[in-house]
This record gives sequence, structure tokens and C-alpha cells, in this order.
Amino acid sequence: MALSRGLRCCQRVFSWIPVLIITSVALWSYYAYVFELCLFTLTNTFEKVAYLLVFHVCFVMFSWTYWRSIFTPAASPCKKFQLSYSDKQRYEMEERPDAQKQILVEIAKKLPIFTRAQSGAIRFCDRCQVLKPDRCHHCSVCETCVLKMDHHCPWVNNCVGFSNYKFFLLFLSYSMLYCVFIAATVFQYFLKFWVGDLPNGPAKFHVLFLMFVALMFFVSLMFLFGYHCWLVAKNRSTLEAFSAPVFVSGPDRNGFNVGIRRNLQQVFGENRRLWFIPVFTSQGNGHYFPLKNRSSESHNPLLANEDMWEESDDGSEEGSLVFAVSTRTGGT
Repeated sequence: MALSRGLRCCQRVFSWIPVLIITSVALWSYYAYVFELCLFTLTNTFEKVAYLLVFHVCFVMFSWTYWRSIFTPAASPCKKFQLSYSDKQRYEMEERPDAQKQILVEIAKKLPIFTRAQSGAIRFCDRCQVLKPDRCHHCSVCETCVLKMDHHCPWVNNCVGFSNYKFFLLFLSYSMLYCVFIAATVFQYFLKFWVGDLPNGPAKFHVLFLMFVALMFFVSLMFLFGYHCWLVAKNRSTLEAFSAPVFVSGPDRNGFNVGIRRNLQQVFGENRRLWFIPVFTSQGNGHYFPLKNRSSESHNPLLANEDMWEESDDGSEEGSLVFAVSTRTGGT
């Protein structure tokens, strides 16, 4: 038991190493650009001020989005998806697998669940003891079920899912912008140091490596960002791109694809002025997502009647869920 706890503690410590690597590279790039390039190498005051101003805007947005990606907790299913005490007792006492599946089916009728396991059964997490909402998956690293899980990213030491997917996309975009700006402004001084027009010194080393590191990160980020832009346009997660979600009618990779505009709004919200700012504006609460084939919703009478599905034990529980499914409101 003590050994297991020790191993888990070591795992948590080592999981921060990729974050420390990125942070160290970012801090070094700040020093190299601000001090070695702008303050010690540049002689034109206007150029120096302009470079420093734009650089700090890029650096702040890069740092802000990275911070939000790391420290925004992954959202987990609410209490409504947990088995009640009586249901849990009934489920655990039942030894027949088919009878257990039927118990889960009866419970799921009260919830907006439309996806199924590959076997066609209701998706249930034995470790978290919850019925999995659509697009929810269990992360073995975080040891919890994550709403609209995309993947577990070691570079942010966090699960990328419903609560921080927008921040992760912005982090990729501002990282690319940061690298492009550095490469574009350093390039001429990179050539001057390379051909010997500028004297050798500490600045030469930093400027040369700034160019190489910026280009290297930009190329890798470009492919990753392009892939996630494609996923957003199709309204898929990384997991769904590899394994299509299964509905009552069968697997369908485009089951949640409701058009590019609505797909973007699900991630970034309806207020376009906030799209590029790392504040949470995603639609809904991660437990229900509009379907491309709305006829699937008729399998759940609560949603087919366009009634409200909500969790409110005492009328004041924080994070209460309200789903009003109607064509007039367009989903969540």
C-alpha cells in the first residue's frame, strides 16, 4: 500500500517535467529576445520599442492560454449520472450480465444519453461508478471520467476536454504566433551573425538558437493546430476520430456534426469578440450535445417532448444542469 502511494507520488512529480521543459524554453526565449536581441543588439530605438511591444503582447497571450490549459480542472459528470444507493445495491447484487445491462438501460432512460459501447450496452464506468454522458471517457492518468475528453496532454499535464478545449486551441494558436513573430524579427540578425557582420558574443548564441527553436516549434505546432482545426470543423474529438461514437443506429463519425458554424460556436461560444480571449465561452455544460440526426433524440421521451432535463436537489446546487432541446434554441 505504501509502495503504491509512493509510486503514485513519483508519477505526479515526474508528470510535471514536460511542463517545466516548456516553461524553461519560454523563459529562456524571453531573456534571449528581450535582453540579448532587443536591448544589447538592436540600435534603432523605434525598432527596439516596436519589437518589445508586440513581443510582450504575444508572450502574455501565450502564457495566459498555457496557464489556463494547465490549471483548468477537467470537468467530470455531475451527480445525476452517478448511481443512487438503491440502484448501486441492485446493480452489484445482480450477477447476470444481461440483467445488469437492463438496470443501466432503465436508469439511462432518465438521462440524455444517446451513445453506446461497442457492444451496444449503456456506457458505464466501473471505477467512477457513473453512467458516461455522451463523449465522456475515463482517463487512466487523471483517474476520473472527463466530459468530452479529447486526449490527455503531457505538455499541459492535464486532460484536454470540455472545460479547457478552447484554452488548448488558443494555446496552440498563440504559440504559433509567438514562434512566427520571433522567427520573422530575428531572421535578419540571424543572417548577420551567421555571415559575421555582427561581432561574436553571448548574443550570437542566443539569436542563432532562437531562430532554430522558433522554427522547430512552429513546424510541429502547425501540424497539430491544423489537425485540431479539422476536428473542430467536423465536431469530433481526437478519440472520436480514431473510434467513431456508437449510437443506437450504429457507429457514426459525424453523429455530432451540426455544421461548421454551430460546431465552432460549441467550442468558442456565440460572442465572437471573446473567441480569442482565454475565458470560458463554450456552449452547454458537457453532458449533452446536439445530434446531427435529431431523430435519435426521440428514443428519450424527456428530450423528444422538448421538456427540461435538470438536476436540482434543493434548487440552489451550484452547477445545476438545464437542457432545453428545441429547434428554436438550437441545442444546449
